[in-house]
Amino acid sequence: MNKELRDRLCCRLTFGTAGLRSAMGAGFCYINDLTVIQSTQGMYKYLERCFSDFRQRGFVVGYDTRGQVTSSCSSKRLAKLTAAVLLAKGVPVYLFSKYVPTPFVPYAVRQLKAAAGVMITASHNRKEDNGYFSKCQVFLCQVYWENGAQITSPHDKEILKCIEECVEPWNGSWNENLVDTSPLTQDPLEEISKIYMEDLKKICYHRELNTKTNLKFIHTSFHGVGHDYVQLAFKAFGFKPPIPVPEQKDPDPDFSTVKCPNPEEGECVLELSLRLAEKESARVVVATDPDADRLAVAELQENGRWKVFTGNELAALFGWWMFRSWKANGSKEADVKNVYMLATTVSSKILKAIALKEGFHFEETLPGFKWIGSRVKDLLDNGKEVLFAFEESIGFMCGTSVLDKDGVSAAVVIAEMASYLETKNLTLAQQLTEIYEMYGYHISKTSYFLCYEPPTIKRVFEKLRNFDSPKSYPKSCGAYGILHVRDVTTGYDSSQLNKKSVLPASKNSQMITFTFQNGCVATLRTSGTEPKIKYYAEMCAQSGSSLPTSLKKKQTLLFSVPSAFLGEKCFIPPHTIYIISVYCSWKEGV
Repeated sequence: MNKELRDRLCCRLTFGTAGLRSAMGAGFCYINDLTVIQSTQGMYKYLERCFSDFRQRGFVVGYDTRGQVTSSCSSKRLAKLTAAVLLAKGVPVYLFSKYVPTPFVPYAVRQLKAAAGVMITASHNRKEDNGYFSKCQVFLCQVYWENGAQITSPHDKEILKCIEECVEPWNGSWNENLVDTSPLTQDPLEEISKIYMEDLKKICYHRELNTKTNLKFIHTSFHGVGHDYVQLAFKAFGFKPPIPVPEQKDPDPDFSTVKCPNPEEGECVLELSLRLAEKESARVVVATDPDADRLAVAELQENGRWKVFTGNELAALFGWWMFRSWKANGSKEADVKNVYMLATTVSSKILKAIALKEGFHFEETLPGFKWIGSRVKDLLDNGKEVLFAFEESIGFMCGTSVLDKDGVSAAVVIAEMASYLETKNLTLAQQLTEIYEMYGYHISKTSYFLCYEPPTIKRVFEKLRNFDSPKSYPKSCGAYGILHVRDVTTGYDSSQLNKKSVLPASKNSQMITFTFQNGCVATLRTSGTEPKIKYYAEMCAQSGSSLPTSLKKKQTLLFSVPSAFLGEKCFIPPHTIYIISVYCSWKEGV
């Protein structure tokens, strides 16, 4: 099995958009005891170089509830090994004694003034994955810097260099029992949980209303870490506890009730929570993914059907709510020009539309919350006020207590929003329509294709960069002409005079954006956490434009056609890649 041996042994873990990522298994490019030890040794060496007071400030380690029976490997064991490497070198370690939501780690790094932190998690990935991922769990080792944001370049590259220099395990690195015997081990769980819940109250604006609301809420934690913490968050806001889905309340690494523990998948994975909501006469369902950093929301409509909101739709609601709350509760001296909201470049531009009308600033970043968190910290350091940030894959940051996406805080903020709207005889869906009518309709379509072979993915994107001839991009897609092309991987942007992308080049990931002559903007990119090629498209109407009935019926964006756009041979049979062909336009607006 020479190919498999080469795949396992001839490359190492690398940083993606969400940290060190790979499947669990044997080999230097997989997550296992040895590679976690090597990675931690490299981080220790780099942090020692960066912080003269590293041994005083310490390091934070958190973990989720994943586990693999066949290898006796689990997030908790890997967290203990991470801690052991640092303890053996005399570094204090804040190791949570219990599983925690991913946002607790960056929050703890800032609160405890630690030098850095790591979260061991497989996030919302499947229990098992096929093909390239060798039928085992995919783990992410998210690394946070002292500012509480995920690391960006050059830290990631420098840590990888240090890992290469520290591949031989040090004395004590294997001793996971150190966490139980070393006086340098501290458990921050009680302190961090308490002050996190207190900080949540800063974005609670209607506590009295919350205590009186008749609305019921259903919460599913998808067999992950979210149950206890969402219950505490609702209590902090004055709500009665949300009703948990009993079959999904407790941690279960086998995810026995769902094929995929990713709430992004929509109604098909929310089945149990929707049926419970109908039984309990609850109108709103909130779902946190297994490590509780993402949030999905569903609402029962007047026609008896459930609406599962997209990440872009939820962002419109959150953006409207956070700005409205800021205006209603801020001081008279507060300057709207000092206020910011952010989104990743593949996300809806609804915040941009709100910003243009209301007078605050909007910025976009590369995909991944590491870019958002880093930029938010820069803005805060320069005296700016950041109200909200998001990525379309149901990742939301309400306020700035956590410089990362946070499903726990997002869940309770949406509950307060729904309770407030109830007093106005409005649903979340009705308010969303009002937002679009006020700031312009933003109709988007996002989805993905699974692809387990990195060489195949590379061929797909190289085909786009050399479409009709070398170094030439497609000029049209079906009947629709392409106005501009931006290739963040290579740093090219045809809309700029110097042909250079304003967003920084990101050579380690694939991303190409097409701006069509009819106003559609479509992006094709690789996922940083899963074996997926994702696509995103959006059309935006001007403020005040109505949405034609024909558009509603067609669900607006129809994605089709030419297999020749990429070439069927580029992709794994029987898949054919469809890029974006837009069959509709507005008489008003775009």
